[in-house]
Amino acid sequence: MGLLDEMLGGVLGAAGQAPVGEGGQTASGGMGSVLTGLVPVVLGMVANRGGGIPQAGAGPGGMGGLGDLLDRFRNTGYGDQANSWVSTGQNLPISPDIIGQIFGQGGLGETARRAGVSEQQASEGLSQLVPEVVDH
Repeated sequence: MGLLDEMLGGVLGAAGQAPVGEGGQTASGGMGSVLTGLVPVVLGMVANRGGGIPQAGAGPGGMGGLGDLLDRFRNTGYGDQANSWVSTGQNLPISPDIIGQIFGQGGLGETARRAGVSEQQASEGLSQLVPEVVDH
């Protein structure tokens, strides 16, 4: 099982979805397809590829890299959560509402557009996916 399958399997398992099987397929759609659409966007954010972290009012570059993503959480009062993702032990959860605060309306909209999902789906998916991706 590759790293991507492992991450998605962990996130989908935590979300009560069917585990990811061969070829990245899940037994049920729903959040699994949302997460699958968000994975390349999130990986681009942390690797500073594909336009970085979308933010309102920014050009296509946005912010970029894992450090900038973690700084966004730390600078808005969610440093404990961000720090839990990069250290050993259990990852602290982050709510979809907080994701909306971190990315802002414009950034969340751009992330949703890139992933081909609604803003609500993006915030819900990111709240599950970001801690898992950062942890790995």
